[in-house]
Amino acid sequence: MRRPWVVGVSGASGTPYARAVLTGLLDAGEAVDLVVSRAARLTLLDETGLSFRDAHWREDLMTWLGHDGGDVAYWPAGDLGAGPSSGSYPTRGMVVVPASTASLAGIAIGLSKDLLQRAADVTLKERRPLVVVPREAPYPRSTLQHMLTLHDAGAVVLPASPGFYGAPTSVQQLVDFVAGKMLDVLGVKHDLLSRWTGELGAPRRDAP
Repeated sequence: MRRPWVVGVSGASGTPYARAVLTGLLDAGEAVDLVVSRAARLTLLDETGLSFRDAHWREDLMTWLGHDGGDVAYWPAGDLGAGPSSGSYPTRGMVVVPASTASLAGIAIGLSKDLLQRAADVTLKERRPLVVVPREAPYPRSTLQHMLTLHDAGAVVLPASPGFYGAPTSVQQLVDFVAGKMLDVLGVKHDLLSRWTGELGAPRRDAP
């Protein structure tokens, strides 16, 4: 039986993080169900110049990822009757990346105003892994409270905070570090980041 990871992309700045985790999942041979919010389409257009259209989603996804595809199903954010809206629809879990403060709040209080929030709510109630990746900062008290609510409900709150001990030399390496941390939580194998070895300065010495 097909059991995909659901990836929800909300409207916060940070679409490179979504691209990296999607590519990581597909490279690992994982099935993906994709939900892109209305606001995320605007952010994607602003940050990349690319459109994401319901009628041409596969073509637009391949252009965005630079990937030849894989086992991907796409569900419009307004389709509250979609597969991931029900607990009987089998999934492995879900990642919301990037997670806007609005989507984070909606998931925390069970608002389910669109498919992204509903799928996250279903993931929590079915006790499946949920990773929420906020990027906006600083965090007001209300957002911190919503994060704590999600943590207490069983979600992993993973802010988009890259590490620097791997001696990164590009923005993409910083993006991949965060994507790698997401995949670690999901238990998906990858080679997106340089791992800490316990030896100070090792990545700099080993660099060509």
